[in-house]
This record gives sequence, structure tokens and C-alpha cells, in this order.
Amino acid sequence: MAKGAEGFSQGDAKKGAGLFKTRCAQCHTVVESEGNKIGPNLHGLFGRKTGSVEGFSYTDANKQKGITWDENTLFEYLENPKKYIPGTKMAFGGLKKGKDRNDLITWLKQEC
Repeated sequence: MAKGAEGFSQGDAKKGAGLFKTRCAQCHTVVESEGNKIGPNLHGLFGRKTGSVEGFSYTDANKQKGITWDENTLFEYLENPKKYIPGTKMAFGGLKKGKDRNDLITWLKQEC
């Protein structure tokens, strides 16, 4: 696939679960009843607007981004969160490999 033409494609959910555990779980949960951590709860993520989780204190940049989370917006965001939403307080450097992002998003779709 040509550089820049990359987008989401089905990944390996089992590998995605491992990525979530090692790279995301310290700040996020996907369990509806667990509430927010350092980052917002990701339950119900797909189809939700940026900066809209009840009770989470977002930056203005995140609230004003105005996109709806889906496979493709997450694919782009997770590569470099600070580039996608300048001013976000998410201290995550991103997942540079498209395969890792596909695996993580595939797992999130199952769990959220």
C-alpha cells in the first residue's frame, strides 16, 4: 500500500488485546462500570464525538476537534495523537506501525 494511502484494515484481536494491556490499560478501561482513569473510559468509543465522555476533564483542543471516532479516525489518531489533536493532554507517543494500530482497533471494536 502506498505511503499515506494507508487506512484501517482488519487486524488480530488477540495481539490487539496485548497492545491494550501494555500500552493503554494504565490510563484507559473499556469496562462500562469502571468509569474514567487518567484517560476517559473507552466503552462506547465507536460513534462517539471527541471530548464527550461524561465526567472527564478534556482539553479544549480535544473538545473542539469535532470528529466522530471510527476505525479510520482512530487509525490516524493512534499513529501520533499530539499531531492529530494538537493540545491534547494524552501523553502517548503513538503506535507507528499500521499493523499494531489495526490489531488494537480490531480488539477495541470487539470490547467497546
